[in-house]
Amino acid sequence: MIQTEQSMIPQQLKIYNGQIITPSRIIKGGSILITDGKITAVSEQHIDAPGAIEIDAKGKYVSPGFIDIHIHGGGGADFMDNTVEAFLTIANTHAKYGTTAMLPTTLTSSKEDLLETLKIYEIADQQNQAGSQFIGMHLEGPYFALSQCGAQDPRYIRDPDPEEYKEILSGTSVIKRWSAAPELKGAVEFGKYVTSKGVLAAIAHTDAIYEEVLTAFENGYTLATHFYSGMSGVTRRNAFRYAGVIESAYLIDEMDVEIIADGIHLPAPLLKLIYKIKGPQKIALITDAMRAAAMPPGESTLGSLKNGIRVIIEDNVAKMPDRSCFAGSVATADRLVRTMVNTAGVPLIEAVQMATATPATIMKIIDKKGSLVNGKDADIVIFDENINVEMTIIKGKIVHGKTVCS
Repeated sequence: MIQTEQSMIPQQLKIYNGQIITPSRIIKGGSILITDGKITAVSEQHIDAPGAIEIDAKGKYVSPGFIDIHIHGGGGADFMDNTVEAFLTIANTHAKYGTTAMLPTTLTSSKEDLLETLKIYEIADQQNQAGSQFIGMHLEGPYFALSQCGAQDPRYIRDPDPEEYKEILSGTSVIKRWSAAPELKGAVEFGKYVTSKGVLAAIAHTDAIYEEVLTAFENGYTLATHFYSGMSGVTRRNAFRYAGVIESAYLIDEMDVEIIADGIHLPAPLLKLIYKIKGPQKIALITDAMRAAAMPPGESTLGSLKNGIRVIIEDNVAKMPDRSCFAGSVATADRLVRTMVNTAGVPLIEAVQMATATPATIMKIIDKKGSLVNGKDADIVIFDENINVEMTIIKGKIVHGKTVCS
């Protein structure tokens, strides 16, 4: 195709007069230049860029876009509704709250439903122009401990089946993460196999003890899924105490953890404890949001509308109908950062790190995303001192805010 003179002119966007959150400090009154969707300059001074679209940050914070590596839904839709519309609704909804990249996440289901979700992902990914970018699928289940199923549908919980997971992985390249219980029969072999295929193995919905977790870690399980939720702590067996997954994640320094920092799943003392022991470089903030995120309270459905589980949204969280346990989060990414700052007392720059650079590092995309550095994707969020998102930019395109680029 012959390029016209107009098409060869770089498309530039300049953000100035902002408090720019970099990996090492906050630059007050700084500027960022974006060229063709990439960051091409970060400066303490005003950048001269004639012809660039200019955005005055008016002293507000300019942050890397939030990266959510565990999310099920939002805006009334769930990824397991298995429609392109649902995928796009979720992406558009969470972009308004600063999420610029996400790992769409499944729930325990039949193999047929799972394969359909993967198929829809590929179609939706091509059509996603105005929402949070999809950076691969996260399969949560179905290889879990029945005793720790939580809100996962017990009808579909089963041990790892090599024939099944090899078939699933052979049919697609979009799976980037798979959560399972490492103590199950065949789970160590499962971890080895998925890791060999470039898929991150994570520990979830499990009653494992330390010895099993250590073996799992040595065979690829390097992340603890929604830390504290659906996993064992100290237990007793025949009068003897055993450390569970929680203690194991603390003891294994190299293990990453993800936390639902909505202020409800984990109260302030636990948020402070996790931060104190693991540090911001090993903690990823996740929403684990279900379809009711950014929706009013009331009844909702966890999982697919076809065969999902009825839940109740109240007190800013999803609960099982008998209110015996939580059934998912309704958080958005801005709330996670706000909670870590206001409830856990974490410095803003480190709270942002846990929502940006750390998940990017865990998913091995830190070379492209997660910080405001020259050459990286221009995924940027502008928010005020209360972490209220005013503008979201994805690959240099304003998808939420007063001005929208075409």
